[in-house]
Amino acid sequence: MAVARTRCVALVGVSGHIVEVEADVGHGIAGVSLIGMLDTALSEARDRVRSAVINSRYAWPDARVTISLFPASLPKRGSLFDLAIAVALLGAAGLVPREPISQPFFLGELGLDGTVKPVRGILPAVMAAAEAGARCVVVPTANAAEASLVPGVDVVPVLKLAELVEWLRTGDPASKPTLASAGAPVSWADPPSPGEPTLDLADVAGQATARRALEVCAAGGHNLWMLGQPGTGKTMLAERLPTLLPPLDRDQALEITAIHSVAGALPAGRPLLTRPPFMAPHHTATIAAIVGGGSGVIRPGAVSLAHRGVLFLDEAPEFPARVLDSLRQPVESGKVVVARAAGTVSFPARFMLVLAANPCPCAQPSTPESPCQCTPTQRRRYLARLSGPLVDRIDVKVRLTRSTRRELLADRQFIEPSAVVAGRVALARERTLKRLAGTPWRCNAEIPTAALHGDFRLPASAMAPLYRCLDTGELSARGLDRVIRVAWTLADLIGKEKPDITESTTALGLWLGAE
Repeated sequence: MAVARTRCVALVGVSGHIVEVEADVGHGIAGVSLIGMLDTALSEARDRVRSAVINSRYAWPDARVTISLFPASLPKRGSLFDLAIAVALLGAAGLVPREPISQPFFLGELGLDGTVKPVRGILPAVMAAAEAGARCVVVPTANAAEASLVPGVDVVPVLKLAELVEWLRTGDPASKPTLASAGAPVSWADPPSPGEPTLDLADVAGQATARRALEVCAAGGHNLWMLGQPGTGKTMLAERLPTLLPPLDRDQALEITAIHSVAGALPAGRPLLTRPPFMAPHHTATIAAIVGGGSGVIRPGAVSLAHRGVLFLDEAPEFPARVLDSLRQPVESGKVVVARAAGTVSFPARFMLVLAANPCPCAQPSTPESPCQCTPTQRRRYLARLSGPLVDRIDVKVRLTRSTRRELLADRQFIEPSAVVAGRVALARERTLKRLAGTPWRCNAEIPTAALHGDFRLPASAMAPLYRCLDTGELSARGLDRVIRVAWTLADLIGKEKPDITESTTALGLWLGAE
């Protein structure tokens, strides 16, 4: 008997690291020893693998079995390694040839009856394997469609350990499991499932200013704050913002799907996400749920699940202050760095933040006959839960008011469906991409300060009203940059080559909430 080797992937955040699994069946007291900086779930693999091998009608070696996962210094977590450990052990025991199992990657969890069960993070694991030069990857049948999204890799779906062992033993191409047996591979441009609810901007009546603000934010990737009484349409507007955003390109779709795969948040029957995500966590969510983290395996939070999409905080003042303030860093940098004793993990978090708030804590309709009983101090204290530094990072602020029946009926003739508005947004983004060609930025909200005051500097006449507000303290230096970005978006929406004083003053009004 000799050492047999297979390969697997360890996930750290959304990044995959190649792991070599070595198995040695030698002399000594019978038992199984697993080494290589393992967590509890992986340490328990010895019992799962043993039961799976025996119940698949293969002999368990009555010898000393040592299984090593290299590199030993890399933390390894989860049950993703079960299949690789079982194949390496069978190779060391002489039940399968050692040479054919050294090149493929084996990913999957084993059930006690030998069933190969699906696992989280298959897409980033297969992507890491492909980058390492893998030509063949063995995955659970339930994960085959997700794994097939990675080009240039031969995906072998398996449902039972015995099925895989017989193929490895014979090497017969006719006995090789194929994707056809697991269902047709998924195209990256597949449409959404028919059962999903249809949302349209035309559903929102009486809020023309808010609909325009939504269009501006979608065109430039800007953050939005909506302030208004209950029933004015804040939640409806936020839910329809993703319908105005362009579909994800292939690289973005794979990136976002990888994040959701690691989090175990992929919808059933949807191995690929092609639309910008929308996340709306409850106001009782913790910092770990919003930003990411965890006591064991570090998982992405809502800000990363909303990457390239929308993060909506309804009733924003009800969120704990520490949770709201934890958003300041990812809003600015577009990523989250979670530091723990076991290591540091970085998650992408380039999202559009949408906040909604009532003007006072009672949230009761205020009419001349029944005015709100909240005092000005109570209102200020309630809205002060949104800290100044967080509000300073919001590009567009809009106030929603209740509409009368006559206003609702009159606004019906001006309402446009999402498809029409999305067409203007797509055209504006095309102009933005053309202007930003050769740079790593994809929308106006991503342009850094140096470029705003360099290559994309506004004319002196357009900057004059902004400088006046800067001098009086109404506008901060960060606010100045955000106003300039919105001005570029307004120019892109109407096809102007460069913003002038009209766009800069309009953008200033949107930032101040005066529009």
